[in-house]
Amino acid sequence: MTPIDLLLHPVRLRIVQALLDGRPCTTAELGARLPDVSTATLYRHVAVLADAEVLEVLGERPVRGAVERTYRLRWDRAAIDADTRSAMTRDDHRRAFGAFAAGLLADFDRYLGAPSADPGADGVVYRQAALWSTDEEHRALVAELEAVVAAHGGRSPGEGRRRRRISLVVVPEESEGG
Repeated sequence: MTPIDLLLHPVRLRIVQALLDGRPCTTAELGARLPDVSTATLYRHVAVLADAEVLEVLGERPVRGAVERTYRLRWDRAAIDADTRSAMTRDDHRRAFGAFAAGLLADFDRYLGAPSADPGADGVVYRQAALWSTDEEHRALVAELEAVVAAHGGRSPGEGRRRRRISLVVVPEESEGG
């Protein structure tokens, strides 16, 4: 299975997204994070991701005659790397971006569907900006953004903390004068 097929399946993409915060969890705990995914479907796709080494098994323990595994996302395997992106066709990119955008829409819809959703008070932000940059300046900007997110990414759940997702999309435009 190609990395694209592996990671862009809607259920597997949601499993990866549910584990982006770095916290290990069991499949049962993952089911609590994804309550609309059936248990059988969840176990099947967790197994696919574990076989592909996208999920790392941190431990096992017996529970009611079965083995409960604790998983952690392997960041190095959970993204489509630069070489794979470079080899992707335009249709592959359309499919990848479509899955990404559909995931964002579904996440936002689930959020808005919660009785407690209050976008203003919750700090919901969606915004675009346009920048002029060389390829080198662009790579530096992306690296800076990734470093900022990584610097804030190691926090554990706690009093007053809420899990929030940050998504980045960069789409170049045809140059008007550069």
